[in-house]
Amino acid sequence: MQTKKQANSLLQTVTANSDSFLIPILAILTAVIIGGIIIAWVGGNPILAYQGLIEGSLSSARTLSETAVWATPYIFAGLAVALAFKGGLFNIGAEGQLAVGAVFSSLIGYALPGWLGFDLPGIIHLPLAILVGALMGGLWAAIVGWLKAYTGGHEVINTIMMNYIALNTTSFLVNGVMKDPGQVIARTPLIAESARIPTIFEGLRIHWGFVLALLVAYFIWWLLNKTTLGFEIRTVGLNPDAAQYAGINVKRIIVLTMFLSGMLAGLAGSIEVTGLNYRHELGFSVGYGLDAIAIALLGKSHPLGIVLASILFAAMRNGATRMQFLTQLPVDLISVLQALILLFVAADTIIRYLYRIKSKGERVVLTRGWGG
Repeated sequence: MQTKKQANSLLQTVTANSDSFLIPILAILTAVIIGGIIIAWVGGNPILAYQGLIEGSLSSARTLSETAVWATPYIFAGLAVALAFKGGLFNIGAEGQLAVGAVFSSLIGYALPGWLGFDLPGIIHLPLAILVGALMGGLWAAIVGWLKAYTGGHEVINTIMMNYIALNTTSFLVNGVMKDPGQVIARTPLIAESARIPTIFEGLRIHWGFVLALLVAYFIWWLLNKTTLGFEIRTVGLNPDAAQYAGINVKRIIVLTMFLSGMLAGLAGSIEVTGLNYRHELGFSVGYGLDAIAIALLGKSHPLGIVLASILFAAMRNGATRMQFLTQLPVDLISVLQALILLFVAADTIIRYLYRIKSKGERVVLTRGWGG
């Protein structure tokens, strides 16, 4: 009897998990079909358009490398938003946290050897630059967590306002004391060689930051599902009153969840500086924060889903130019396609109705209301 109950429980878990991934897959398929209809309606060739999309993102070592480069910050930022979702929080501040992480990582990268008076070995300088950027992104988000936990301030409003503060403060710094004197545009000096993430293959831009992103995704899955802290985060996210009754320090978990979420967003900025751009430049991260929300929703806040959603978004962004070249259609159609995918994922009732799928599984708690 006990074995039968365990088998039924396992079957229910597998069914719920497969259902969680089936909806996004069907949403993508439906969006591709409707996107093809729109392309045909505006006078394009849908087959040629999607051929260009695939050729521009997945057809060669170079295009695969560029897709991975695009996917790297998406994975970190998507994980940041998803972790907050799991804790019942809506972190719209990933873009500001990313910018804070990037500017502090670049500061450590180019200025620290001058402050110390000697060059640092890469084994110390590179991890330090990444860690400082991640920590500063975490501290920036923790401010919002503290306001949420101790004053009831809503994290949506506060993260939006913190975005303005972060982006304008970094603009002030990069246009002022941190500006490279040899440059006309606002950008910091190049970071030292010892603070740079090496590329994986010679001649391609894909770097070890992509591998780190995959490892961090696995770590977040392990943290949420295999640790006491992960259980507390998920419990507070689902029902903070029940969590408090069970003896969980809800305020501490809220602050810690936002801190970890901000660290992930800060990591996105740090890796872009140390692995790709080698400096902080204004505007390089525009749109990452909003895309991260879309990726977290598409991936159903599951780390594996976020990795796959990030690669999908990266492939669409990377292949957009080739699609435009083959069809002479505006590149904005990629944004339309992404919007359709998110529409069907968010309104999953439409997909369930179209494909006759019964509702199963856990719903993600995005937010619990003002001061809740």
